[in-house]
Amino acid sequence: QVQLVESGGGLVQAGGSLRISCAVYGRTFSAYAMGWFRQAPGKEREFVAAIRWSGGNTYYGDSVKGRFTISRDNAKNTLYLQMNSLKPEDTAVYYCAFAGRLFNLWVPAGYDYWGQGTQVTVSS
Repeated sequence: QVQLVESGGGLVQAGGSLRISCAVYGRTFSAYAMGWFRQAPGKEREFVAAIRWSGGNTYYGDSVKGRFTISRDNAKNTLYLQMNSLKPEDTAVYYCAFAGRLFNLWVPAGYDYWGQGTQVTVSS
């Protein structure tokens, strides 16, 4: 079993920065990759970024490329998402997710475990 606990969400003005974290508990050695998704009210869950747990290859959605950076600290079993140049359209609940096998990192079905989500609100 794996448990994911997000933290660091909040309210920020447009153009500002925020870093959210995801602590990973459990079978972390079995991680293939981890990712961040977001979901705004009335919209589908959207891929934000992913990172291979070993090797560190990163992948980003087009809407955040160049502004967001995903990283992980293997020693602390923690995943991060640094968000810069935030826009009001970045407002959403952000979820971290754990993939225990190779499938498709760009879709929710590619992940086995999910955190409870953390709210990020960007004011204009």
